[in-house]
Order: sequence, then structure tokens, then C-alpha cells
Amino acid sequence: MMRVRFVLCCVVQILVWNSVSLNVSAQDKQDFFKSWHHHKGAPFSLYEHLSGIACGQLAQREAEAGKLQSLGDWQQRQQTIRETLEEIVGPFPAKTVLNARVMRTIEKEGYRVEQIVFESQPRFYVTASLYLPAGLKQQAPAVIYCSGHNATGYRSEVYQRVILNLVKKRFVVLAFDPVGQGERLEYSDPATGQSIVGGPTKEHSVAGAQAFITGSSQARYMIWDGIRAVDYLLTRKEVDPARIGITGRSGGGTQSAYIAALDERIYAAAPECYITNFKRLLQSIGPQDAEQNLFHGIARGIDHPDFLAVRAPKPALVITTTNDFFSMQGARETARQVARIYAAYNQSENFSLTEDYGGHESTRKNREAMYAFFQQHLQNPGYAGEEEVLLLTPEELRVTATGQVATALQSETVFSLNRQESAKLQEKLQEGRKNPDIHLPAALRSARQLSGYQDPSEPEEPVFAGNIKGEGYTVEKYFVVGEGGCGLPYWLYVPEKPNRKALVFIHPAGKEADSSRLVLLRRLAEDGFTVLAPDLPGTGETQPAGYSGDSFIGGVWYNLWYTSVLTGRSLAGIRAGDLVRLVRLLERNPGIAEIAAVAEGSMSPVLLHAAAFCPSISRVALIGPLVSYHSVVASRDYAPEFIPNCVAGALTGYDLPDLAATLAPRPLLMMNVKDGTNQVAGQPQLDRELAVVKASYQLKGVESRLQVLHADREKQLEQFVADWLRGE
Repeated sequence: MMRVRFVLCCVVQILVWNSVSLNVSAQDKQDFFKSWHHHKGAPFSLYEHLSGIACGQLAQREAEAGKLQSLGDWQQRQQTIRETLEEIVGPFPAKTVLNARVMRTIEKEGYRVEQIVFESQPRFYVTASLYLPAGLKQQAPAVIYCSGHNATGYRSEVYQRVILNLVKKRFVVLAFDPVGQGERLEYSDPATGQSIVGGPTKEHSVAGAQAFITGSSQARYMIWDGIRAVDYLLTRKEVDPARIGITGRSGGGTQSAYIAALDERIYAAAPECYITNFKRLLQSIGPQDAEQNLFHGIARGIDHPDFLAVRAPKPALVITTTNDFFSMQGARETARQVARIYAAYNQSENFSLTEDYGGHESTRKNREAMYAFFQQHLQNPGYAGEEEVLLLTPEELRVTATGQVATALQSETVFSLNRQESAKLQEKLQEGRKNPDIHLPAALRSARQLSGYQDPSEPEEPVFAGNIKGEGYTVEKYFVVGEGGCGLPYWLYVPEKPNRKALVFIHPAGKEADSSRLVLLRRLAEDGFTVLAPDLPGTGETQPAGYSGDSFIGGVWYNLWYTSVLTGRSLAGIRAGDLVRLVRLLERNPGIAEIAAVAEGSMSPVLLHAAAFCPSISRVALIGPLVSYHSVVASRDYAPEFIPNCVAGALTGYDLPDLAATLAPRPLLMMNVKDGTNQVAGQPQLDRELAVVKASYQLKGVESRLQVLHADREKQLEQFVADWLRGE
């Protein structure tokens, strides 16, 4: 029924027309939403499809986990989890000298605080505070505290209360700033000291999206900071290496779960307000910011229980609240599954879940359960109740001279480190391009695999939904079933005097594009072209509406893209498959002898993928296309609109110019090529990045079929495109 609902909702939406651009009457412009109340799901159909893919993958994982019985079975599963996590999170960089420095010391009653900076990677500075109880006479247990998504990091009042209570209970506590928070803002305004991208989740996602394109992740950088924090603790004579714990709430819960799963030196872990499971997460709030997503995580069989199960039988406490937006149902389901492996080890007492009434917050009951957990398992007995503490001031907790590593220490950032990784991948691609006979077929295989492109099944008969009469052509309204049962609405411009040529035109805004492009399509129809203009999934009338997520940046729902990354699919690959489906519909028309395709702006990667896999597309025109995925990764201030059609991991095997190179000898027009900031690329960049395309066309002796042009005026651009489509 869900599939039917998605399709029928397109009947509703396809009939909403731009009466000005198409000169239709008010009677033609009908509002079908009023009479199709049960079919309004099109704006969510793409997310529903992706979450359906994910839930299918999770169901397979659940079936496999359900078969585990003996301790040997579970231990084999642990090894698989460990190897998978190391593969999809790593590889981690080599451990380098920490160069830890105590910037200053604050003496307080009963403890002191050392303000510390260390380098988790060369010149990648981590700011931290080490809290040391007074009068330690022997090595003490230590707890690493990870901060949630608070702009001030661990300096937040709620985090300070936890940290200082642990110190009162005679734990050494190391609290460090996550990247993008506290004194580690990566997109700060020097004048105000505030983030210019909008806070921690966006700080993580802006750089995290770029990391995904290189096949890495924001999580990789943040987990490595935590691993190096353990390294630092082990340099301190006050700390017992065998008694190290970790905790944190919200985003800190994410970090503590991940770090503990990947660092065996952490003995006890207590993630708070994070653990649920992906099924319930997908059904509720959806995937969150880049920090909380791993490259192809769900596709590789990883779910929240695995972050805990991989540690068994080491002590773990899951801290939850009943009204958290991280589903309590998911947390309970995860706890039941994890309890099985602890039972197999005959150490059930080492795993527990505590819950309290509350929202996404820390409650006293849960905090006291956490204190008692660490006291028991890190062998530090004492009073587990919460005590009153005197909070430190922001000035007391300031680590660097300016309050930001960017200005005080000229720190590297996730962006700059990832750009270096991208440059290495680019060099590898350039080296491979010297042997095109080997490189280009390999690039195509990589593109198919990494984009998750799937050859579409034979398209069903499209549903006719009305028409509009124009001068010399008729616009017919259709929808057809796309991947996953999602409806694909499209307009078909049918000329009165067809010239046997067809054109598929895709635009970021969908079939209605903008007024200037509609003028171009009408001109082409008047000239005899059959023109198909669709709403590919997530565009036009199927564009997500009513939900933006915690990483809504520049009008782009990054969270939707993260869902595709988790599943090993891509929006570009899904859209390319549906574009090929529409091409096959046109092929059924015996009056059509040639099918061209034009894409505008951020939709250009979709067409490049489709054309690379579909030789029926006889010629390709790109208007304002993105020059390469590499240019997005290399640009600190890239245009967010390019992210949805980027492919996670692409740069490990191919880039957009490689796809363009495989089109030779088919005619290819590239007009006003853009860099990652959405500015027209300069000639040096074009020469460098498009060299593989030019070489491919030259090798096949068809240099004239490749045109890379610039048009200063819109009318000039449209004339170039129209002439090119006519073969002039």
C-alpha cells in the first residue's frame, strides 16, 4: 500500500502548473490536494525509500544476530564487528608525538585543573582540561568526558556538574573539546567568536560531508581525538591504566560509544542519551549530523548494539530517558540484544540500562547511576549521591590565549586535513589517467559500485494525467513508477511536427525549472523536439518538505544525504537510474531516432552517471555543471547545493571528469563550468581538471565533439544549447 500511496500522490502533484510560463488557464491549474487527501506523501517518498532500504539491511543483520547462541558464535561476531568498524572508520593516521602542553593551572578547593593542549595529529590541536583530585597518594581511576552538541563544549553547566561530582568522588577527569565546539571552532567569525555556519551540528556536517566524499568521515577525526586522549592519560603518573572509563551525553554519548568500541584500553563505558537503534532512529527523527554516521555503516551490517557488543564483557551502562528524541524503544531493543552476549560470557552483571523520566536531558537519577557504575567497575567505592559543586567560570576554563585554537595556534581543521587526503587521492587518479584503457573502465566500475547505481527494470506503462495545448506542441502530463515504487511525474512536450529527436531535461527545481528554461523547452518543442522534463526523486514536487533535520545547511537537507551514505546508495545513483528509466520510455516511441539529455547545475552529476551507464543517451549537454567532486572537497566555502548529488567515497575510485571521459565519442557540451563554490571555473582549473576528458576525445579522434564554452549572457547560452541540440 505504501508503494501505491507514493505513486498516487504524484497524480495529486503533477497537475500543479505554472500558468504564467505555460499560458494555461485557471481551469488547467487544478489543486488536487483537496480531493486526494490520502496521497500527499510525495515529498517524503525519497526518504521513505532510503529508510526502507536501510531497514531491509538491518533486518538481514537482525536475522544473523538472532542465530548467535554460543560464546564462540558471539566472539566470532565480535571479531567481524571489530574488523568492519576498523575498515569503515579507518584507516586511522599513524600516532605522532602529542606535544602536550600545560597552558596554565587553576587551583581549587579539593582539586586542581590543568588546562592542556595536545596534538592528535600534527598541528591539529585538542583543547582539554585535566581535573586532578587533591592529595592523590596512588594511581587513580580516570574518566574521559565527551561533550554533547554545546557550543561551549565541556564548559556547559550541566557537563560541569557531572565532571566536578566525579572529581569529588576522586576520579581523575579529562574533558576535551570536540572539534567544532568550545575552543575548536572551525568556522568562526573572528569579530564575534561565534560559528558562522550555525553551531556544532553544522560545524560537524559542513566538513563531514566533504570527508564522506573522500571515503572518510567526521567520526574518524573525532574518534581519533578520543583515542589520543587515552594516549595522553596514559602519560600521567596519576592515572591507573587499567581503570579508564568514558562517558558523555547526546553527541558526547555518540563519541563515548564510538571511542569505547574502537579503543580496547577503555574498561568501562557509559554513553548517555544516544544509544537507540537505527530502525527506530530512521522511523523517528532520522539520521543526525555527520559525526553520528559512519561510511556505509548500515550497509556493512553495523547497528547501535554493535558498539556495545564488541566490548563485551567489559562493563557498559546505557543511560536513557523515556521521552528522549533518541527512541527509548530502540534503546530497550538494543539492551535486550546486548544482554545476550554478556550472558554468553556469564558476566551479565557487567551490562545494564538505566532509564528515567525526562526528555533529551541529564537527570539526577541517571547521573547517580553513572557515578555508582564507575565507582563499582573502576574500583573506587564511595558515596554515589550527587553533591553540590561550585562551577568554574568560563575564564577559569579557558585553555588558549585567545579562546580559539584557530587564532591562538593556527590549528589545522577537519577541512584542511581532509583536503590533504583528497589531494593524495587526486594524485592517484591523475596517475591512473595516464593509462586510459585501464583507468576509465575501472572508474566506471567504481562509479557503479560507490554510487549504488542499479539498472532500472523495464518501466511500467506511464499514467496519463491530462494535457495543455501550446503553439505548435502539446504538453502531456504523466507519472511513472520509479525505483522503490516512488512516483516520477513528468511533462512531455509533444511537437505537432516531430523531427525524430528527443530530449530529456533535468533541473534542480524539477520539471518546472525556471521561466527562462521553460522558454527554451517550448522553443525546442516548436522546432520539433520531443522534450521530457521530470521531477527526479527529491526534486520539484517530490522535494522533501516539512522537515529539515539538525543539518539543514544552505537550504539543503544534509540528513537525507546521510541516510543514503549509511545504506551504500547515493541520491545521484538513484536519480541516474530513474533518468535511464525515462530514457527507456522514450525509446519505445518508434518515431524517435535519437535521445539527447541536458542537465543544469547541481543535477549534472546525475546525468553524467546516467549517460556513462546508458549508451542510448546519444549526446549530453551540461549547463553550469560542477567541474569535479574534488573541487567541492578542496573548497572550504563550497556551495551546499552540490552535496546531494555527490557520491560518498567517489574520490577513492573516480571523479566527474572520468565519467565525462567515458562518453567519447558521443557529443558533449559543457557550458559555464563551475567550481566547488559555484563560481565559473577559471581556465587553469578547467585545463587541469578536464585534461582527462580532452585526452579521451583526442584519443578517439573526435576533438570537435567536445565543447567547453562560456556564455556571458543567458540568451547566448540558450542559443548555444539549442544549436548544439540541432547538431549545428
